[in-house]
Amino acid sequence: MNDSAPRRARVRAPELIGKGGWLNTGGKQYTLSDLRGRIVVLDFWTFCCVNCLHVLDELRELEEKHRDTLVIIGVHSPKFVHEAEHQAVVDAVERYGVEHPVLDDPELATWKQYAVRAWPTLVVIDPEGYVVAQHAGEGHAHAIEKLVEELEAEHEAKGTLRRGDGPYVAPEPEPTTLRFPGKALLLPSGNFLVSDTTRHQLVELDADGESVVRRIGGGSRGLADGGPDTALFSEPQGLALLDDATVVVADTVNHALRRLDLATGEVTTVAGTGRQWMQGEPASGAAREVSLSSPWDVAHWRGKVWIAMAGVHQLWAWDPAAGTVEVTAGTTNEGLVDGPGAEAWFAQPSGLAVSTDGERLWLADSETSALRWVDGDGAVHTAVGTGLFDFGHRDGEAGQALLQHPLGVTPLPDGSVAVSDTYNHALRRFDPATGEVTTLATDLREPSDAVLVGGDIVVVESARHRLTRLRLPEEAVRVESVAHRTRRAATEVAPGRLELDVIFQAPAGQKLDTRYGPSTRLLVSSTPPELLLAGEGADTDLSRALELNPAVAEGVLHVSAMAASCDDDPANEYPACHVHQQDWGVPVRLTADGVSRLPLVLAGLDA
Repeated sequence: MNDSAPRRARVRAPELIGKGGWLNTGGKQYTLSDLRGRIVVLDFWTFCCVNCLHVLDELRELEEKHRDTLVIIGVHSPKFVHEAEHQAVVDAVERYGVEHPVLDDPELATWKQYAVRAWPTLVVIDPEGYVVAQHAGEGHAHAIEKLVEELEAEHEAKGTLRRGDGPYVAPEPEPTTLRFPGKALLLPSGNFLVSDTTRHQLVELDADGESVVRRIGGGSRGLADGGPDTALFSEPQGLALLDDATVVVADTVNHALRRLDLATGEVTTVAGTGRQWMQGEPASGAAREVSLSSPWDVAHWRGKVWIAMAGVHQLWAWDPAAGTVEVTAGTTNEGLVDGPGAEAWFAQPSGLAVSTDGERLWLADSETSALRWVDGDGAVHTAVGTGLFDFGHRDGEAGQALLQHPLGVTPLPDGSVAVSDTYNHALRRFDPATGEVTTLATDLREPSDAVLVGGDIVVVESARHRLTRLRLPEEAVRVESVAHRTRRAATEVAPGRLELDVIFQAPAGQKLDTRYGPSTRLLVSSTPPELLLAGEGADTDLSRALELNPAVAEGVLHVSAMAASCDDDPANEYPACHVHQQDWGVPVRLTADGVSRLPLVLAGLDA
């Protein structure tokens, strides 16, 4: 036995079970015993969650570097009803370039076995089948890599490490013209420009919406400026036409804005550093010196390009004349709060469009299943939607109408707005004059955007890999109303005092960063607000006593925690520092025999 090996808690990993079966394995079904001898990282994710998409990107380098010892397994654990559909998971795995096995767990069986409470969560299992660490949130790839290297050395010495090819089997590519297109733009020529997201390209289509005129981008994931054959993108999404006949592109996974010269096909980077913005970094300044975070859509409004910054739940703006970027609305807290821009909360804003009269900026706030808008003074309003955990397909008065994870908005000539209601596979319409929501079309497949062409509306059917032209109907299609709440099982808690403990342990070789004051922050709120009698608000202590209202039977606790740690090496004059942040929405049900303590894990536990 190697006495120098680090000691860790010996907790046997529960079996991996999921009714949907395995993807990216060539049809083979796996158990943990099949993976014995390998280091396993379970990535609990759901494809609506932008933080989960960030983790997919963080893991790519780790996955490649340790491919012969490490197996990453995505455990898809749905939030929205649509995400429990097997074909939707199949589509998402291809859409986001997932190159490891994925277990489809629509009933959250494995999620419950591992006591997971938040998307994303990473669990590390050693070659002997024991859980050795758990991390909630994003930004943990550096800590996991150190742990993987320790496990490699420890189990190589013990003879329990098995090297070799992993279980990943790549699916056969489909020969479609577009592959999971994201957004579309009607060009002055009458042609369409489409972000061909999964192929990392822009595609110009003829006015028929089918014939390819040209492709822009080399077709592989990367960040490079240049001509149409040499420029590189990474999952581009939103498109906005500027007055000088150039197009701004939201290059989502590159965390950048790019500019396309339509005449030459030349692509240049105009904003972003190519790195993801993290808490504590500047959020305004010279556009090329400030990092962005998953810009999903763009719109040209009031002389600036507004950015749906999905990765940090904010709106930003790029000023082409000044060459600067700045935050225009949102606090980075995830939720639905209206008011002045500096106080508003968003949840993955993913679609932007300017109203026909130029007075409003419409936005699709995807995770709150909401249609919202910004007025000329920068204040934020909600037209449809109630919060993070209510969604469905219901027409009628806006206050009780429901959407499901919309990604696109399109102003209509009469002042109303069409909503690409993505997870309902529908095109919806909100009329500000009447306050009514109706359904324009159904049987679309994950519509993510739409553009007007005369009396028609051309819809980006992302999961059918095409543009679909529809005649705007005189009246809405009637559909049966459906309402949903989040699928996650509620945690049973006792009424009265509840001890909330956010557990944070700095990764190995790091310590809390206290150079400039407290290095932690905890923000707590609830839905409905009456659920919390005491304990809401912000403070620096990661533990807090909450008082739950016994008159409220159930609700959701919203918890946002942050901690900063730096490398613990006195000899290093400039230690690398990391911010760990996670937002939880914990559904709770009040029962007399419920728990009185709620632990939430923010960072790794490898004691």
